[in-house]
Parts: sequence; C-alpha cells; structure tokens
Amino acid sequence: MNDRQSKILGILSVGDQISVNDLSRDLSVSSVTIRQDLNHLEKEGLLKRVHGGAVLRGADDITSRLGINYEKKIVIARRAAGLVEDGETIFIESGSINALFAKELLNRAGITVVTTNLFIARQMRKAKHLQVVLMGGIYQHESESVVGQLTKTCIEQVNFGKAFIGIDGFSPENGFTSKDMMRAEIAAKIINRSRETFVLTDSSKFGRSELCRICATEEIDCLITDRDVPQESRTFLTQKGVKVLLA
Repeated sequence: MNDRQSKILGILSVGDQISVNDLSRDLSVSSVTIRQDLNHLEKEGLLKRVHGGAVLRGADDITSRLGINYEKKIVIARRAAGLVEDGETIFIESGSINALFAKELLNRAGITVVTTNLFIARQMRKAKHLQVVLMGGIYQHESESVVGQLTKTCIEQVNFGKAFIGIDGFSPENGFTSKDMMRAEIAAKIINRSRETFVLTDSSKFGRSELCRICATEEIDCLITDRDVPQESRTFLTQKGVKVLLA
C-alpha cells in the first residue's frame, strides 16, 4: 500500500463516504489515479466501491471495518503474528484486527488455525501449507461469525495453545466487552479453553463499555494495542497481571 492509499483510508475513517472528485481534489491527483487506488483497496478488502466514490463503514461487516484505523491495526496484527510459533495450533476469533492478523500468517508453515469466522477462513483458502479448522454454528451474515450452542460444543472438542480475541470495548469497571451477546458467549468459551489468551484491539476501544461482558480483566494474559492507549489503562491492566504490548 502506498502513502496516497493510506491517506485515502485516513480520510474515510472520519467520514462514511467520499467521492472520487473530492479525493482527486484533496490529494492533487487525477480521478483515474483515484479510481485505481480505490479498486486496489477494494480488492484488499479495505473499503467498498459505490457509484462515484467509496464507503468504509458498515454495521458489523469486517470488510467495511478493516480500513478504519488501518495503520494502527496492521502494526498490531504484525506484532501478534510474531508471537506465533511454527507448529502451533491457535484459535483466531473474529474482528477486523484478527482478520489482518490471519493474513499475516499466510506465508507461515506448520500452523493450524481454528476459527469461528468465515471471512478469516476464506482468507486462508489458498494457503495449502496451513490447516484451517472452521467451527460450526449459526451463521451471522454481516460479521461472518458462527455462534450458538453448536459452536460452543465444537470448541469443547478442539485443543489449542493460544487464542486471539477481538473486543468492542474495555473499561476497568466492566472488563472486556462486546456489542453482540452471542459472540460474547463464544469469546468467553474460547478464553475458558485456551492456555494463553491475547486481546488484539486499537486504542479507540478503551474507555468504552458495550452491552455484553466477555471476561474480567485478569482472565486475559496479554493485550496488544497501539501506542495511543491511555496510560491509566496500561497501569490498570499491568496491575491486574496483563502483559501489555504496544505495537
């Protein structure tokens, strides 16, 4: 991704939609160049093309959320990938950072990835050297996650050393939270089964408390985030025994 394409994602991060003409004017390049950039970013799954421009945000669509705070998310994903050893079996839950994290593993050998997310599983379809285990359950169309009792039963049947979890919010009072009750239940089940649990999140989720609690702070082993995380949150997490890695 070049600097201009990164700027496009940054512009879209503060607005729901932008036109080709506006981007051409703001970035001082031709509309043809902007269309090429938008086509590339759409191919990478970072935005959606619409007539005359592009949109970034969607309700719960991973594709729509990948580009929001992209620069922060990709460094978090790369830091997490460095913690995965060849030969390991890991569980990747859902979320846009987890999707980028999974993509960082495509060239690795001997890794088994267990997931509850079809978007993540599809990213790995051409990586024949990786084994992908997809859990069953009720399919959520926008998030592309599977949830429900069948999913929990499937999780009970697999063993994995590390789990990588996405969240929607964190506060000292309520711990790690999610907007979706059914996905919160699945994340909690994954955490309960894992020997070591990592939360991947950008700093925008701190100070937010969403509808459903996933787990208490001390149930997490490590949190990987960007350097804009509030110092008081870092101190609180460290005091609770959570290792905080800044990407």
